[in-house]
Amino acid sequence: MRSKKIILQLHKILGLITGIVVFIVAITGCCWVFKEDIESLYDGHKKVKPLESPIISTSQARAIAEKVYSKNLVHGTVFKKKEDAIEVIFYDADPEFYRSIFLNPYTGEIIHIEDHLSGFFAFVLKGHTRLWLPKEIGEQVVGISVLLFILIIISGFILWLPKRRKNLKKRMFFDWKKTTRWKRKNFDLHSIVGFYVCSLALILAFTGTVMSYDWFQKSIYNILGGDKNPTFLIPKSETKSEDAVFSRVILPIDNLLAKLKNENPNAESFEIHYPYSDSDAIYVEVNNSEGLYYDSDFLFFDQYTLTPIVSETIYGKYREAKIADKILRMNYDIHIGAIGGVLGKCIAFLVSLLIASLPVTGLLLWYGRKFKRKKNN
Repeated sequence: MRSKKIILQLHKILGLITGIVVFIVAITGCCWVFKEDIESLYDGHKKVKPLESPIISTSQARAIAEKVYSKNLVHGTVFKKKEDAIEVIFYDADPEFYRSIFLNPYTGEIIHIEDHLSGFFAFVLKGHTRLWLPKEIGEQVVGISVLLFILIIISGFILWLPKRRKNLKKRMFFDWKKTTRWKRKNFDLHSIVGFYVCSLALILAFTGTVMSYDWFQKSIYNILGGDKNPTFLIPKSETKSEDAVFSRVILPIDNLLAKLKNENPNAESFEIHYPYSDSDAIYVEVNNSEGLYYDSDFLFFDQYTLTPIVSETIYGKYREAKIADKILRMNYDIHIGAIGGVLGKCIAFLVSLLIASLPVTGLLLWYGRKFKRKKNN
């Protein structure tokens, strides 16, 4: 009894401290789950009429886009199907700049410019990851709150456990009558809903923490038996710039797309990243499944010879990854439910919505008891 009272106090205090953060993170998580599905309903402007003529090269796409944002860094260029526009992505961390220019792959004409830092989903993401606060502050508040939420889930489950087995059924189902008072209904909403979502809520909180903290990610990877570096790193080119033979006609990177398409005929897209310096390798993401990221292939090539370079991290070819590597790479897809397709996203949406209700019912529960004490006094 004494231990349960201590756990109850811990549960209550942590809940009051993190309640508003958990509510915001959960509600914005609901909105984010179907982002790609919703955006696909109005992305017709990113489509083109497919032609049999050759498409512009990787270097040409970069040169055209840089005329628009000459002072910003080109992060990479995405090539999809014949009917899809080429997407040139710009990204700078400080000051934050994140935009895409969509080009007609056959003519190089600019057909659309998209600002990823504005609009509804950009607003949602900022709320989910940093509560619309400055990045350095908001991310820490969210990260710590989610860590504490894991303790709230565990303590809540302990509190839910009945003293006697015969009372188990009452803790698992709503048994409301016309005479049932709202305080009892609110208690049931908090405890019964909390019980049913606790396991999935733990998964969402757990995967969120993996993305928030490198130390947590590395700890989990080591526990799983991983033996590589879980941090994404771009290796160096094996050829030095002074030893490379340059061609003024075709740059090596412009021969890469044809090579990628030939070796990966069923891929959904190829995101080619330009080397950041004359010693870095070319980094390519081969997306093998629409709407999923975990089974993408991460490839690296010498920027002068296009010789493949083997990564020493977990980010390489998916089929060559070990179990621990695959689990860690699945983290984001698990977090948004995409790992289970449409059904998985629906479950993630519903669980996030129910999680958002817990701080509300918990606050009402605390307020009702506090108000009752004052009234009795």
